[in-house]
Amino acid sequence: MTIVSKKPRKEAPPVADLTRSKRVRDIIGWREWVALPDIGIPEIKAKIDTGARTSALHAVDQEVFERDGRPWVRFRVPASNKHRDIPVEAPLIDERDIKNTSGIPERRRIIRTTLLLGRHHWRIDVSLANRERMEFDIILGRTAIRSRGVLVHPGKSFVAGPPQPQVLTGRAIPPAGSPGDVQ
Repeated sequence: MTIVSKKPRKEAPPVADLTRSKRVRDIIGWREWVALPDIGIPEIKAKIDTGARTSALHAVDQEVFERDGRPWVRFRVPASNKHRDIPVEAPLIDERDIKNTSGIPERRRIIRTTLLLGRHHWRIDVSLANRERMEFDIILGRTAIRSRGVLVHPGKSFVAGPPQPQVLTGRAIPPAGSPGDVQ
């Protein structure tokens, strides 16, 4: 027996074309070339991981020290086919429990740095993790791309183009740890 509803069926409202939204300016791929100029990385292949809340950078030999009464972290980003072995010193922003790829929480150090993604640039918080067994040296999580006017296309890669140096963006990029610097 078939039951027929006597109420007229309401049609679903049309889905907005997200690419025409005032907030979404560009589509990026699930993989993109990015730069982290504050810490000396001119280009690195990133996975845009909307399943991850926090961004993570492959960092080894981490050591916390004090500079001018504030905590800093010293680490090394191992060489890849796009950059040399990079020693880094940066202000330590926080330490947080972050779930690793297996879902197990681990304590990670957090730094804040400038991200260049195509013609875009903004500040992001990034956790430092040993990503030796991972395909990508950096993942960009949801908080790094939220409210930035980009939409991730899961079927495309390297859509944004190479990271453009700050002189091409037309705006100066403040150094890491500047007063009033918020994500």
